[in-house]
Amino acid sequence: MNALKRVFCLGLCATAVLVGCSKDKADKPAVLVPLVNRIDIKRVWHDKLSGERPILRLGLGVAVEDQRAFAASYKGTVVAYESASGKELWQRSVHSPLSAGPAVANGLLVVGSSKGDVIALSPQDGAPRWRVRINAEILSAAAIGAGLVVVRGVDGKLHGLSAKDGSENWVVDQQVPRLSLRGTSRPILVGDLIVCGFDNGRVVGVAAGNGSTAWETSVGQSHGSTELQRLIDVDASVVVEGDDLFAVAYQGRVARLSRENGQIVWARDLSSFRGLTVDANAVYVATAEGDLVRLDRRTGTEQWRQKSLQRRQLSQPILYRGRIVVADLAGFVHWFDAATGDPIARVSIGKKQRISTPLVVAGDLLLIFSDEGELTALRAPGLEAK
Repeated sequence: MNALKRVFCLGLCATAVLVGCSKDKADKPAVLVPLVNRIDIKRVWHDKLSGERPILRLGLGVAVEDQRAFAASYKGTVVAYESASGKELWQRSVHSPLSAGPAVANGLLVVGSSKGDVIALSPQDGAPRWRVRINAEILSAAAIGAGLVVVRGVDGKLHGLSAKDGSENWVVDQQVPRLSLRGTSRPILVGDLIVCGFDNGRVVGVAAGNGSTAWETSVGQSHGSTELQRLIDVDASVVVEGDDLFAVAYQGRVARLSRENGQIVWARDLSSFRGLTVDANAVYVATAEGDLVRLDRRTGTEQWRQKSLQRRQLSQPILYRGRIVVADLAGFVHWFDAATGDPIARVSIGKKQRISTPLVVAGDLLLIFSDEGELTALRAPGLEAK
């Protein structure tokens, strides 16, 4: 399959699977039931970056470090803000169609392009540090640490680049199926390992030092007679919490893994393409069908399931000030009680502002970056002490 056809199939698969081709009422997003907010949610600041996204989904989002927030537009503008006020600190054009990032750590700000450019800037003023090309579209933010910038391309290759100058230290290659969801799992740094999910349904642990594979674990098995039915894709980022890793695959399972060797501690059949979040007691998953599910962290037992947002293409859930928050395809941001799953509040950031990238906590603010390039900061109260 040539590159152009593959990109088309990635986008087509995501559209067909996540939206549905039928006109039936059952395939339409659930209608939101009127809700009286139980907490006060305030819009603190808002900005619109120039250059809306193209039709196909990108991996652009928000990164936060040292009371600053960073965002980027498809047309190549990278912007730094004072996260508390939204004041613009600097802006720089990198003259490339951006599709991933930003990521920020260890004195580097990194973005990726649809042409395969990996671009490193100074977080202080946006000054260029280095630029290299990996020859594959980039759809997830980089991992930065251990002297590396680790970037995942849509061709299944994981690149370990020198943080100093972008030169390639190593590359790891995983087989890419003929059909997969559009998007890639973001690599994460876990001790001396780089951990990343792949389009073949595997989670892989790679030694940061030399790129050797430490372990591989399959999250689900393919079933069915067609390529679409057999699609198993770890598109969501793996979450690390203590000695545990948590991963979920589309048409696969959610699993708790040992960070040391990747061994599965428990696994439950559950399908998700946007991901999960974890606290000390539970795992919260936004399923491909639009359910919000809480599982017991220790055993994986289901504790509650919220079905009011079915088919609304939920973002990765996030813990914000003691509550679970998730966003949807129509620009609504939803608050739920973490213990019971009961809805608490809802706010719209704007009509047709689809939100597919993860929400980000910055101090007492919640930052939301829509697929249309609008960045909004909200504030809601935390849980009252009992």
